[in-house]
Amino acid sequence: MKTNQKRATRLAIFILIVAMLAGCSGKSSGAQNPAGEKGQEGAGVSSKGEPGYPGQLTYWVSLNANASATMQDMNGIAAYQEMEKLTGTRLKFQHPPAGQEADAFNIMVSSGNLPDVIEYGWANVSGGPDKAISDGTIIRLNELIEEHAPNISKLLNEHPEYKKLITTDDGNIYVFPFIRGDEYLLTYNGIILREDWLEKLKLSVPETMDEWHEVLTAFKTKDPNGNGQADEIPLLLDLDMTALNHAFIGAWGITTGFYQVDGKVSYGPIQPEFKSYLETMSKWYAEGLIDQDYAATDATLKDAKVTNNQLGVFSGYMGSSLGRYSELMLKSNPDVKLLGAPNVVLKKGDTPILGQKDSPFNGFGAAITKANKFPVETVKWLDYKYGEEGHMLFNFGVEGVSYSMKDGYPAYTDEVMKNPDGLSITQALSKYNLASYSGPFVQDRRYIEQYSALPQQKAAIETWMKADNKRLMPIISPTAEESTRYASIMNDINTYYEEMVNKFIMGVEPISGFDQFVRTLQGMGIEEALQIQQAALDRFNSR
Repeated sequence: MKTNQKRATRLAIFILIVAMLAGCSGKSSGAQNPAGEKGQEGAGVSSKGEPGYPGQLTYWVSLNANASATMQDMNGIAAYQEMEKLTGTRLKFQHPPAGQEADAFNIMVSSGNLPDVIEYGWANVSGGPDKAISDGTIIRLNELIEEHAPNISKLLNEHPEYKKLITTDDGNIYVFPFIRGDEYLLTYNGIILREDWLEKLKLSVPETMDEWHEVLTAFKTKDPNGNGQADEIPLLLDLDMTALNHAFIGAWGITTGFYQVDGKVSYGPIQPEFKSYLETMSKWYAEGLIDQDYAATDATLKDAKVTNNQLGVFSGYMGSSLGRYSELMLKSNPDVKLLGAPNVVLKKGDTPILGQKDSPFNGFGAAITKANKFPVETVKWLDYKYGEEGHMLFNFGVEGVSYSMKDGYPAYTDEVMKNPDGLSITQALSKYNLASYSGPFVQDRRYIEQYSALPQQKAAIETWMKADNKRLMPIISPTAEESTRYASIMNDINTYYEEMVNKFIMGVEPISGFDQFVRTLQGMGIEEALQIQQAALDRFNSR
């Protein structure tokens, strides 16, 4: 039954995409470039007779949830409206159904009916970007960038580490990337706790696992919310978030997936340290320190538990969790204080081994497809975003509307920071620029300095940044053959892992079964998956 439903859903997506692409054949209208004259169909020419910008582009990209709150497609974003005025290029956006982007992408590619540009997370593509190039889905950009993209060429020459990240093992540059342009932008997630509860109970901010046990026990037994009821939930365990910010498990120097030590790849769940982590989490769960319904708690339930003054500790983002909850809870509880807690260690005074840190390039960016009839013009159009004007547009929006210059600093206006229509900061930002999510441009540190408007947000970022993080894996590229085999192995392993980890934590499966758990993972092919990861890391390191 479920299989039939999935097939029906995919068929519906396929029909939708085919209809959408049929209406956007990719032929452009021959719009005149503002810097020159009307030239070949769909492209302008400069006053020197060189190709200018395309007249029209079909552009496939997910519609961010904050943007969808105020618009039907990304033509509603002021930065794109201004760019159309400057370049003459009109965009026909194609947005896949929310939550179904991967299926929609795969169906679109298999249909062969491609738009001009695809903006996507290319690290997740089966076979990787090299296969997408060899299959004729997207094109190699190296020479086109060298000849026609001075802005991004300058960026890559000044930052060879960026060039390494966006170049495949075969030497192909395939994407105009989303680059987080400052170290300060790479960390935005961690453990959040009720500082006002700590103060009430006269406790210090915990750093070690032992200190965390003491704090969580006090949260459970000493009525920190002051309502006379034993309704506090000390900790909401979020396994998906744990995989991102390595909350608690990072104290043992491992992750819930693959990590590397001095170039050697390991898989966290088969390490002895993972058994120690599970023993601790199982003990905390049995003592009632972990939300007994953590596995069934979605975003809506999490919101309720936090805002109802019940939840003491949880993982979350600097903006959508720490900032949003602070503002929501202050309305009913002026004494509430949320704190970004330090990354956890086993021994007091040690530097945390692991926290959350993104790569400057995480695989997202805009690629030009084989169907694009004007690749040179499209390269020039995409390159505009990496110049000074494009940089300001896509990070700050329209001067005098969404930001104004104050002593050389682009300060967001009240239209963004105190939106008169009641929009959140991220929703207001999304009307004007792409800074709060991603796109083919370089993200500016000055965006986050203002988005993290609350002092506790700024403090959280500084605290969460304090970790060594050398064991984190870079964005690697398995070959097509490796990718197929790896997916086959890991699909089954991930399902088994998620099932067993919850059983261990909840006490359904005794910790004594850990060795059998490891043997099962080995029998499912984890050693082969490790070899694939190792080979890809070796190639990355030799780029």
